[in-house]
Amino acid sequence: MAELIKLTIDGHDVAVPRGTTILEAAKTIGAEVPHYCYHPGMSSPAMCRLCLVDVEGAPKPMPGCVTTVMEGQTVHTQSEKARKNRQGVLEFYLVNHPLDCPICDMSGECNLQDYVHDEGREQGRGREPKRVFGRDDFGGDVLFYGDRCVMCTRCVRFMSEVEQDHRLTVVERGDRSIIDTFFDEGLDGTNWHGNIVDICPVGALVSKDFLHKARAWDLEHTPSVCTSCSQGCNIDLHTRDNLVQRIKPRENLDVNAWWMCDHGRHNYEWMNHGDRIEAPLVREDSGSRAVDWKSSLSSILARAGELGNQPVKAVASPFSSNEDLGALAQLVGALGGGETTFRSSRAEAEVPLKGFPTLVRRRDLAPNRNGAELIGFKRVGNDDGFGGLDKVAEHDGILIVLGDALVDQTPDFGSKASLYIYLGTHDSPAARNAHLVLPVTTHAEHEGTFTNHEGRVQRFWPALQPPGMARPAWLVLGALVGELTERSGPRKATDAFSSLSGAVSAFGGITYDDIGTRGAVVNESVSLTGD
Repeated sequence: MAELIKLTIDGHDVAVPRGTTILEAAKTIGAEVPHYCYHPGMSSPAMCRLCLVDVEGAPKPMPGCVTTVMEGQTVHTQSEKARKNRQGVLEFYLVNHPLDCPICDMSGECNLQDYVHDEGREQGRGREPKRVFGRDDFGGDVLFYGDRCVMCTRCVRFMSEVEQDHRLTVVERGDRSIIDTFFDEGLDGTNWHGNIVDICPVGALVSKDFLHKARAWDLEHTPSVCTSCSQGCNIDLHTRDNLVQRIKPRENLDVNAWWMCDHGRHNYEWMNHGDRIEAPLVREDSGSRAVDWKSSLSSILARAGELGNQPVKAVASPFSSNEDLGALAQLVGALGGGETTFRSSRAEAEVPLKGFPTLVRRRDLAPNRNGAELIGFKRVGNDDGFGGLDKVAEHDGILIVLGDALVDQTPDFGSKASLYIYLGTHDSPAARNAHLVLPVTTHAEHEGTFTNHEGRVQRFWPALQPPGMARPAWLVLGALVGELTERSGPRKATDAFSSLSGAVSAFGGITYDDIGTRGAVVNESVSLTGD
C-alpha cells in the first residue's frame, strides 16, 4: 500500500498517496483548482499558470498540477493571493480572446467562460486590437479557430504522447504562437484525433460534424456503451429532439480512460434512422396486418401450442443486449430446445491507441459477441458477417430471428418454417415471410448490458423515446417465456438480468448494483475467446 501523506487544503485535513499533486489532492475534498494545460492522461507542462496555489512557507505561488504534496503542508486554493493570481492570468487570456461566445460551439461548456464568470474582472482594460489568426482546417473532423486558442497544448501532447503520431506542433513565438500541422494532409488518416476536440478547454478545436448543430445546454447526456466493436468504450449519448446529436467518451480507466476512436465517435446516425417497424404485424393471405401486443403474443402462443415440440432454430444479433439474448435462449428452451446462433463481422486488423495500449478498436465489430457466447449462442458465417444460414433458411420447424437484418438472404428466407417470428427495428425483404414481425428497440432506447472483449459486463441507459409500439426484446420474449412456463415475466431490465444470472453461471452473483457505471467482470473461471 502506498504511503499516505497528510496535509491541509483550504482548512480540510487530507490524506493522499505520496506523489499525488496538489491539484489532484484538492479533488478529494471537492475543490476544483482551475487549470487549462493539465490533463490526467498526459504530461503536465505547467505552462498555463492558472493552477497556481498559495502554499505556506513557499517563496512564491506553486503550480498545483506538478507540485506534489508534502507531509504537514498547508495549501490555500481560495486565498486572496491565489484568487488575485487567477484573475490576472484570466485577464491576459482575454487580451486576445475573441468575444464570439454567441456563435462558438463551446459556449455553455467552455472553461474560460466559467472561470471568467466566477473569478474574472468585471471590466476589461484592453485597448489594443486583438490578434487575428482566422480558421484553419486541420483535416479529418477538426476545425481550428486560432483566435480562441489559449495555447494549453493539450492537442499537441495528445497527438505526440497518446496517439504517438506527431502531426501537431506550436509554431512561432510570443503572442504569435499558433498550433499548426506538419504535413499537408493534416489529421487525415489518423484514427483517434477526435479526442483533441474533447480535451480542448475552449472553442479553438471544434468538430465539423457537430458544427452549429446544437447548443450545449440543449443537449441531454445519457451514459451508454459504444457498439462499434467489442472494446465497449464508455460513452455519453448527447441527444436533442429525440435524435442523437453526438457521442462523447465517458471516463472509465478500466476500459477506455478518457478516449474513444473516431469510427465509434461518428457511428451514430443509424440510431436516428426512420422507417422503423412501429407495430406488431401478423401475416395473412391478403398481406400483413398491424395488431396490438396482446393479439400478437396470443397468436404466437396459440400457433406454438398447435405445433407441439417442433425443433427450434434461433438467429440473434450480437448487437442485442445480454438480457435480450438470455430471454431468447430461455424461449428456445421453453419451446423444446434447439440451435441458437449469431453472426458478426471482423475487421482485418486491430487499431490500438499506442499511448494507452489497452484501448483498441477490436477486430470483432460487435459489442456483445462475448455475451452471446457465454449465454450459449454459436458464431456462424464469414468474417464479413454474412453466410452461415443455409440450414436455417431451409428449416421447417420454428424459426426465430432477433435483430439480424438478413440483408444477404434471399426473399424466400424462412418460407418453409412452420412458425417464423422476426424481431427487429427495420423491415427487411427476408423478414417478409415471417408469420409475425415484432418491433423492438435499439440499445439507445432501452436499458440493458453488453459484455465486452474481456468479459466486463457494462450497463447502458435509454436516451431516446422508442417509435410507436416498439418494446425491448427482453420484455417481449420474457412475456412469452412467462406464459409458456407459467411464471411471471420480467417487468424491468433488472428482472431480466436476474433471470439471466440465475440461468447462466458466468453471470451468477452479478447484480445491476455491482455493475454500476464502471462495469463488473464475469466469473473469472469462464474462458473467453480472443478477438
